[in-house]
Amino acid sequence: MGAYIPPGWPAGVHPPGSDEFESTAVGWLLDVVPPDYRLHGVLRRYPVALATMARYHSKACVEGARQGYRTARTDLAGALPPHAIDTVLAAYRKEGARLAATAEAVDLVERALRGEVFTPTMSLPAAAPGPRGAEPRGAEPQSTEQHSAEQHSAEQHSAEPESAAPGGTGPEAAEQRPARTKADQKAATQRPAKARAAEERPPGAKAAGAKAAGARRNSAGRGRSDLART
Repeated sequence: MGAYIPPGWPAGVHPPGSDEFESTAVGWLLDVVPPDYRLHGVLRRYPVALATMARYHSKACVEGARQGYRTARTDLAGALPPHAIDTVLAAYRKEGARLAATAEAVDLVERALRGEVFTPTMSLPAAAPGPRGAEPRGAEPQSTEQHSAEQHSAEQHSAEPESAAPGGTGPEAAEQRPARTKADQKAATQRPAKARAAEERPPGAKAAGAKAAGARRNSAGRGRSDLART
């Protein structure tokens, strides 16, 4: 089984770990850097040093292309016609993409020269859809929990007897009444039936009874005076 080649690996460079990997990597890196770099034999003897210099050079080229693209209209205004400036911007975009791809490839080669082993990325399979309405444990929204708590509290409140509320008519409300009221109730139950009947009469009946009692007293007084005369 051959060595794994990561995406973006430069064409013409043998896979990492192969017999011709280092020599092909040096040849390709020399094409990336300026031609005068070939005059330095140390770069051929130590490919890692060559790869490091190529990395800085390629990144500088990318940054230079970006800066030139940003200022092209200002730099070339008045010197070139508008359609020519548009063509220059198109060239910047095309060369910028090529320089960015080269910088990425230089980074991969340098990492391989330093001994890094590339492995394919394992993609996780997509999770199978569960049954409709099924939710993972603990995934219930907080608002639902609060709603359940409020509903439970409301049920407990509705289950309590109404007599427990202030002004109720149950036994608890009767216990909360003042002792004076209980004494009045006791005294009322011990009153004679005639007194209670008199108190329960309507106001008109009471007035008529009082008038009749006065008439009886007057007639009794006249009777006593007549007896005294005889």
